[in-house]
Amino acid sequence: MRFHRPLFSTLFSSFTHFATRARSPHQAALSASITSRPLRASMSGIPFLGALFGSKSSSSNMTYPDQRSNDEWQAILNKEQFRILREKGTEPPGSGKYDKHYPSEGVYACAGCSAPLYKANHKFKSGCGWPAYFDSIPGAVTRHEDRTFGMARTEIVCSNCGGHLGHVFKGEGFDTPTDERHCVNSVSLNFTPEDKTGGDKA
Repeated sequence: MRFHRPLFSTLFSSFTHFATRARSPHQAALSASITSRPLRASMSGIPFLGALFGSKSSSSNMTYPDQRSNDEWQAILNKEQFRILREKGTEPPGSGKYDKHYPSEGVYACAGCSAPLYKANHKFKSGCGWPAYFDSIPGAVTRHEDRTFGMARTEIVCSNCGGHLGHVFKGEGFDTPTDERHCVNSVSLNFTPEDKTGGDKA
């Protein structure tokens, strides 16, 4: 029996949405205070459990041109934007304003720093529940290995500020030039109908 990959990623992302949403900074601090050190140490020695309960995205070790602090980000982002862009959260499938948004031209930019990320002609209908793009503006998106929740995925972030966008999936068989699907949170984006990137090339 063959599972449709976007359906699997929809179900998995729905699970991670509720798991990460339930874990607010206050809850995380409370959890850390009541979790014993020996238990955490023993879990980290088991590869699957260590990956499941630890966040191991390599993006946290990177530096980006926009070096605003968390306090500065909280001053300009709403709570949901901060949760997703800065804490790597996920919006519920089908809830984003850009999920079924298909303009003929324009640019999707980072909701944090306004750096252009995707052109309207990169977007396609995937049915996954999140905006899908087959490519990005060259150099605008950076990829990192993400081993949270016990599986290897490719996280995508804004190359200018490191804001979390979503994940990229390959080889799903969509009729697109790259056979890739950039699965992006609408909350991570702002759209403008004008192309200010300086050209019409994809």
